[in-house]
Amino acid sequence: MTSDGSRPSEAFVWIWLAGGTAPVVAGRLEAERDRFVFTYGRSYLAREDAVPLHLPELPLRSGVIEPEPPLPVANALRDASPDAWGRRVITHRLAGSADRGPAPDLDELTFMLRSGSDRIGALDFQPSPSAYVARETPDATLADLLTAAECVDRGQDLPPQLADALQHGSSIGGARPKALLQDGDRKYVAKFPSSTEPFSAVKAEFVAMRLARLAGLNVAPVTLTRTLGKDVLLVERFDRELTGRGWARRSVVSALTLLGLDERLAAHASYEELADIVRARFTEPLETLRELFARMTFNVLVGNTDDHARNHAAFWDGAWHTLTPAYDICPRSRTGREASQAMRIHGNGRRSQLLLCLEAAPRFRLPEPEAFAMMTHQVNTIRDHWDGLCREASLGPAERRLLWRRQFLNDLAFEGLEERFQAVGGLPVF
Repeated sequence: MTSDGSRPSEAFVWIWLAGGTAPVVAGRLEAERDRFVFTYGRSYLAREDAVPLHLPELPLRSGVIEPEPPLPVANALRDASPDAWGRRVITHRLAGSADRGPAPDLDELTFMLRSGSDRIGALDFQPSPSAYVARETPDATLADLLTAAECVDRGQDLPPQLADALQHGSSIGGARPKALLQDGDRKYVAKFPSSTEPFSAVKAEFVAMRLARLAGLNVAPVTLTRTLGKDVLLVERFDRELTGRGWARRSVVSALTLLGLDERLAAHASYEELADIVRARFTEPLETLRELFARMTFNVLVGNTDDHARNHAAFWDGAWHTLTPAYDICPRSRTGREASQAMRIHGNGRRSQLLLCLEAAPRFRLPEPEAFAMMTHQVNTIRDHWDGLCREASLGPAERRLLWRRQFLNDLAFEGLEERFQAVGGLPVF
């Protein structure tokens, strides 16, 4: 929405090129009926260091580039727009608490232009093609960020002194409360507890992320801290690098973009199809396939059923992709035996089972014995380090019982492979 309440008709896309600490304008995004078309600027096309914002959807050429149907906007641009939590923040800021009436009907350009500029990746959106003005607020304290997030999460009015703090969470994806934070020469995504969680998801994610690193996965560093009596998980950002001239940014695209899927079709995302893309368009494809397979099996083992395609991402250098560190391994609440992954594992199957992962191993160029050995190593790592990490996270006995063998190492994961795991000592009992 513009200052007069009308919807914006255009936004200019700015990009931080490799190694640069200041953005340049790349092109214009325009509303055209029920979609948004993109045009590269002449000045950008004339640059020797210009790179396509992403391929194949935004090739470096003149003229209007329409999104591939049924996409309303190019996925690489949608990746830079806020997702569920960020949209809640912006809607709350524009409309206030839930008791003030229906929320305003906001379009994609409004979310792009109202969200913070320190967004994930190397893109930003501006109303001007010539003047870049960052929508960044003075650094907020972690306590301010938590209090602001709680107001949004509960649908409460935001105190005036916290209005600026709210901006720190407006450009982030995901559904849980979070905000962006800088501490000296590092930047973080701060993840806060939600009022609807049956257990401490913050502590559970800390344990899962640390276990993943111990199991050999490439995982973003995490820290567990407390403010105002609440646990907060700090995930170090990997899309920023502090140089002698300031902060440089790295372009990032989601697996949803790599798969060419509209969000409404996200349920069709497949690990096997992502593996095919890795073989064709990634640096170090064999190593990346091994890492992707390990992340898939680890998600099954720790009960992270929210492994949708926006929770996988790759760096983009203008020609090739490189898998980013894992950044969202959070066990999800479940009480029974049944569970399914957000992405399909093998064919149309998505049931949370290692047997299904094993059947998918050939698409990852993994011999079956090697794939099973990776699974066994992960199981042993989880089992051997569980108690120590629970103590580090201050998880009490009741919280441990809610997680152990329900989210972490649930029996369903081993269905059909029980005897094989018992034979190698992979689990103490079934």
